[in-house]
Amino acid sequence: MKLQKYPAYKDSGIEWIGRIPKHWDVVPGLKVFSENNRKNIGMIDDRVLSLSYGKIVRKAKEKLVGLVPESFETYQIVKAGDIIIRCTDLQNDKTSLRTALAKDDGIITSAYLNLNVKDGYPEYLHYLLHVLDITKAIYKLGSGLRQNLSFDDFKRLNIIFPSIKEQIQIVKYIDNQTNKIDKAINQKEKLIELLKEYRQIIINEAVTKGVDENGELRVDNGDFKDSGIEWIGRIPRDWEVRKLKYLFNFNKGLTITKENLQDDGIYCVNYGEIHSKFGFELNPEIHKLKCVSEVYLEGNQNALLDNGDFVFADTSEDIEGSGNFTYINSDIKTFAGYHTIICKPKSKINSRFFAYEFSSLNFKNQVRRKVKGVKVFSITQSILKDLFLWIPPQKEQEEIVEYIDNQTTKIDKAIQLQQNYIEKLKEYKATLIDSVVTGKVRVK
Repeated sequence: MKLQKYPAYKDSGIEWIGRIPKHWDVVPGLKVFSENNRKNIGMIDDRVLSLSYGKIVRKAKEKLVGLVPESFETYQIVKAGDIIIRCTDLQNDKTSLRTALAKDDGIITSAYLNLNVKDGYPEYLHYLLHVLDITKAIYKLGSGLRQNLSFDDFKRLNIIFPSIKEQIQIVKYIDNQTNKIDKAINQKEKLIELLKEYRQIIINEAVTKGVDENGELRVDNGDFKDSGIEWIGRIPRDWEVRKLKYLFNFNKGLTITKENLQDDGIYCVNYGEIHSKFGFELNPEIHKLKCVSEVYLEGNQNALLDNGDFVFADTSEDIEGSGNFTYINSDIKTFAGYHTIICKPKSKINSRFFAYEFSSLNFKNQVRRKVKGVKVFSITQSILKDLFLWIPPQKEQEEIVEYIDNQTTKIDKAIQLQQNYIEKLKEYKATLIDSVVTGKVRVK
């Protein structure tokens, strides 16, 4: 896309912006913002808002269960057009997208800063603060080692200020272009989900049917048998069904908290990493883990992992995450950490085959039938011990693993390609907003 520049530019006097169109003004934040700190005294209690990934969202009533304060009078009133800022933990990259524009009235916790727009077009000013956020220039606000922002930082902030007409033009242009980009991202995300579903189907088919001598999925030509387990169905005649307790010994991970984790020492995998980062397979040479002190080597040998061991997360926030696990594909000394259950093979097995079986829908659905919970779903050693596995002969396990590895490698490459496209689209979106809102390019 080829965009024009403005006829003439001047120095804005603002380090993170540089030159701006000559006819634009620079005004102090106090001219355009006032602080909204209206307490919700005896008013709203059913329109609770929250800042999430750069958007203001209304919390569903079921999400408030267990989180409702004694009184919403400590919350502040939000009006449509207000700009909400997350002011805490300034240097934490994970809290990016700390600005959002309110589209509706409601209330929000007083932990957020609520800016009312006195002069200017709220959507333009929000985009400007959004650029301040995504370019990390917001880190330079405040002074010294202070990690939090306040209204004082924004009232002293220099604001580039085109005419209201230009502000509206800029917002319309950005909205139009970013809507196109967001649609493209959404299409890529849907394609990724389809690829993941296809990947799951391949795993399910291979671990329940097996592979023939031609390297293709086996077909039931009368040489299958009833497994004796309703949800497993028919399996090849030479396979057996056994409970986990006959194949694995069980232990629990270290009794520690996040505060016990550090950058050096013995690697440690905890339930959070199993859910979000290193599910299915873990290799500390590749995957970055936190550590615990070497003092844990004394008296905690049962929590140490060997190559081929499995580690299950013992809790999940949703039923779909119940049964999430990783298996250790490394000889590097590693601990199982908090909220984990260790499954250690009693004899030499093909751990990668069992990892594929543990990740199949047949096995996961078996787990989901047994776990209990409402807001948190827990899995115990007793539950795991009583689960069934269907087991092919050793040679066929190796063939199944080879088949799945070959098929899923192609899918994983396709998924990675789409994810790369998404990252480039997001980068382009951020660059576009920055260039237009700060006057580096001109829109009509």
